[in-house]
Amino acid sequence: MAVVPLTLTISLCLVFTFVVFFLREHGRSSVSSAERDSLLPLAEELPRTVESAPERQAKRG
Repeated sequence: MAVVPLTLTISLCLVFTFVVFFLREHGRSSVSSAERDSLLPLAEELPRTVESAPERQAKRG
């Protein structure tokens, strides 16, 4: 019956992971709120500029 110790080990790892993530989120809660977090996907991102191949070759030398 090696399944029982394996199941207990995996369960304890999952519990430990949950506690770590919960405490980390709980510590962050003073900085943000649920309303603010729900709007984060709508925040504007900085545009990235894509260099063309000749510009990259000119910078390399």
